[in-house]
Amino acid sequence: MKQQYRDFAITLAKQAGAIMRQNFTLGMKREWKGDGTPLTATDTTINQLVLEAVKKEYPEHGVIAEEGNNYNEQAYVWVCDPIDGTIQFSHGLPNFTFCLALVRDGVSLLGVIYDPMLDRMMVAERGQGAFLNGQPAHVSKSTWTDRLLMTREGLRHTTKYDLDEVMRTLAARKITMLQLYGSGYGGMLVALGELDGLISTGHDPWDYAAVKVIVEEAGGKVTDLFGHDPRWDKPVQGTLASNGILHDEILSVLNLKA
Repeated sequence: MKQQYRDFAITLAKQAGAIMRQNFTLGMKREWKGDGTPLTATDTTINQLVLEAVKKEYPEHGVIAEEGNNYNEQAYVWVCDPIDGTIQFSHGLPNFTFCLALVRDGVSLLGVIYDPMLDRMMVAERGQGAFLNGQPAHVSKSTWTDRLLMTREGLRHTTKYDLDEVMRTLAARKITMLQLYGSGYGGMLVALGELDGLISTGHDPWDYAAVKVIVEEAGGKVTDLFGHDPRWDKPVQGTLASNGILHDEILSVLNLKA
């Protein structure tokens, strides 16, 4: 992996974070997209920043981003969520991130997740480990958990993944479940060992491409909800990120049928 890719991603994350901090305010103007999620001017500004930066520095690369793409099946593609957690951002809640991954032929090679409000920068490259602000990051060593993060984005858009029974099963095991609309934030906390797992029903690759490499380089495991390792530049069938130890047991609780 070229050092310039890492530096490029970190620079973009810092620029995006500065825009988010500048625009973060109560009473924010927002529109509603067809899928029922909010859209702010900050989302589109950061998305355009990424599109223009990639076009300038790596014109042979593609971009897949939540608010606009430049993708023609290129081998290298930057997969970006300009604001992962727009619901929180647009309602004055300070837990949202910028997510960016470099994917080659469907494999997530480099990931950056940046929390601009607490200045927490997660960076990972395939085979090089995961780091928070330059310090090594590691998943938890729990053999079972009382800190399972469950996000449910996508549940309102599809009936394919009904997690109600899963939630009841986990609650019966006295597992604490948090609910956040932001897979980047949740994935970052899994990589840091603060949470033992993340279950998400979303299908958009920009929610997970950075989580994939960051959690795995921190010692964990990331698959779709059926235990498969899909391409991370295409729609996915939900995502499970865990400390690795719990992965198969969580999959057994999910017990989804393709």
